[in-house]
Amino acid sequence: MSVRRPAIVVHDLDQATAALRASAAAGVPVTLWSAPGAAAYAGLGFLAWVFAQAAEAVPEADHDAVVDCTGSAVLAHEALGRGFAGVAFAGRGARRNTLQAIADDHGGRLVTAGRGRGALDLAHSAEPERESADYLANRRARRL
Repeated sequence: MSVRRPAIVVHDLDQATAALRASAAAGVPVTLWSAPGAAAYAGLGFLAWVFAQAAEAVPEADHDAVVDCTGSAVLAHEALGRGFAGVAFAGRGARRNTLQAIADDHGGRLVTAGRGRGALDLAHSAEPERESADYLANRRARRL
């Protein structure tokens, strides 16, 4: 059984980097999530760049990343093919089963779209590093 990491929804490079700085400082692993549907409006190339640049800026942060493709099987398939380790997809049935098989073949992880309960969304954050640090401190305290 895997441990569910605290999730932080990021909308740009500054937020992703701030979240990873807070994660590294707290010593708490995190999952960076793209905004819901970001694969459609921002593009997979941009999201790959954001996640890679943030990871390069804060290499000591223990993290993983999920790109949210909402209900687009085409984008989810492309994301898995591009090597995204985590892909969120809202679809069900045969499409989900097919994507799960592709994820398994590519060493990826298919998760249900949506950031889930309890995630921090930095959409309107004026201080993303401080808010991320506060969120991670509270999440860690609840786990003890």
